[in-house]
Amino acid sequence: MIAFIEEVDHPKKQEDAYRLLDIFTETTGYEAKMWGPSIIGFGSYHYKYKTGHEGDAPLVGFSPRKAKISLYFATGDPGREELLEKFGKHKSGKACVYINKVDDIDEEVLKELILQSVTFLQRTFPEE
Repeated sequence: MIAFIEEVDHPKKQEDAYRLLDIFTETTGYEAKMWGPSIIGFGSYHYKYKTGHEGDAPLVGFSPRKAKISLYFATGDPGREELLEKFGKHKSGKACVYINKVDDIDEEVLKELILQSVTFLQRTFPEE
């Protein structure tokens, strides 16, 4: 994953990726792992939908993409929107929260979002 971060072409975005790596690692207690070619994830959970579709996914993660940095948190937790109101400059998609740079957001709120997501997913998809 260090090799992946080193390939990020913008120096500020690369610096932000290292900051996020530290924040996510310290907050979750999980070691970072690459999920696919571009997502740095922490922890994992196994999901199974009513349709029968199932798989594994990281509890939380991020990706320093060209346009914006994508942050991956659990969807479906009603407390998420409340935290996002205090988060700082961002845009929300269905599963992602997009930021331009770490300086635009409140790092303490980021830590709360990470913990909330991990707790929510571990409650929703308990290990069998």
